[in-house]
Amino acid sequence: MYGGYGYYFDWTYLLVILAFFLSLIVQTTMQSTFRKYSRVPSSYGMTGADVAHRILESEGIYDVQVCPVRGNLTDHYDPRSKTVNLSESIYSSTSVAALGVAAHECGHAIQDAKGYTPLRVRSALVPAANFGSQFSWILFFLGLLFSSGFLTRLGILLFCLALLFQLVTLPVEFNASHRAMQKLKTMGMEDGQELSDTRKVLTAAAMTYVAAVCASLLYLLRMLILSGGTRRRD
Repeated sequence: MYGGYGYYFDWTYLLVILAFFLSLIVQTTMQSTFRKYSRVPSSYGMTGADVAHRILESEGIYDVQVCPVRGNLTDHYDPRSKTVNLSESIYSSTSVAALGVAAHECGHAIQDAKGYTPLRVRSALVPAANFGSQFSWILFFLGLLFSSGFLTRLGILLFCLALLFQLVTLPVEFNASHRAMQKLKTMGMEDGQELSDTRKVLTAAAMTYVAAVCASLLYLLRMLILSGGTRRRD
């Protein structure tokens, strides 16, 4: 960036680098944990699809379908289509990792069926969060380029909407994992060691959401620092 006496190093790039490595470390740990426990077979021989069907039936949820989807770790629950979508490595696998992921996604279906408030709030925030994530940085840097405090503040506000979505996601994900572990235990679908292994998988996955929030907070800090520097130059 250009200062009053020439070019200078923008130290706030260090925040971007820190956010990148934080996300990389957590993501790598999650993938390593998943690979490890995807090679550990469950003692009862049930597949991820079997577990999903049993959990949904135990909750009296009959309007949700369990569907296979392409990709790796593309598992998700879609409240619009009422589908628990399990990736190829989960749907037909009998590993403890597959059972944990399948149970977790059913945890979201249970949240939806019971009207879990954080899930409803997250669903309501989706349009605003998508808009914020797409246009926040564009507006922010246009504000810096044209020395427009309004645009920089608008960019920061939109970014905060995306951050709010991430914050609301945390209790949704942790609660789904809690429900998953309860179901696997009370329904006797895993033994003691398998439950411990499954918890490691779900914890590693949950930490990716925590890392995403931390990274966004670092980005927000950078935006605030840069916008403050612009006001001082004005």
